[in-house]
Amino acid sequence: MELQGKRIVVTGAFGALGAAMVRGAVAAGAHVAAIDRATAPASIAANVTAIGGVDLADATAAKSAIDAAAKALGGLDGLVNIAGTFRWETVADGSADTWDLLYRVNLRTAVAASQAAIPHLISSSAGRIVNISAAGSIKAGAGMGAYAASKSGVARLTEAMAEELKDRGITVNAILPSTIDTAANRADMPKADFSRWVTPAQLSDVIVFLLSDRASAVTG
Repeated sequence: MELQGKRIVVTGAFGALGAAMVRGAVAAGAHVAAIDRATAPASIAANVTAIGGVDLADATAAKSAIDAAAKALGGLDGLVNIAGTFRWETVADGSADTWDLLYRVNLRTAVAASQAAIPHLISSSAGRIVNISAAGSIKAGAGMGAYAASKSGVARLTEAMAEELKDRGITVNAILPSTIDTAANRADMPKADFSRWVTPAQLSDVIVFLLSDRASAVTG
């Protein structure tokens, strides 16, 4: 029960990784608010505060949802920014609109949610923010320019916030997964070796650690 009593918000909470994170946090003893642009699924646990229909890239909507989550939970100790999407598109054959889309969904959502959460996290004795970047943010492959650029932005956001918040009791970290083993990725890459991919449950275990008191010395 590594997160016993912790109050955690998860964005992008109704997708494959988000749902695994919600389950992992609840199993670790946390009180969880799940936020997503999609409608809350009927299968979500009754003890989870579900807030659907939120465009987290909109600063006003993000603040409203985070404030509602903090009110429901009685405060906030951690934020996990999972909201995001992917497009494979070469620069030569692609659209500049794809760059705007991935910036908005992958980076702007994390900025807006973090800005909304910081005032609540400052009141916590051990505030935590965990972002989802990607291995591609370090070295992009063909067709991954827009995606890698947006995820590199998440990594730089993480570093900047870690420096800005380190004296206010808040740690900020990011994980950089490679291909995640989801149904969508298996459908897109049916000939891949799925055993080499990382599972949502494995990633949620890492995030649970970063949210915990044991990770108090880890930031940036």
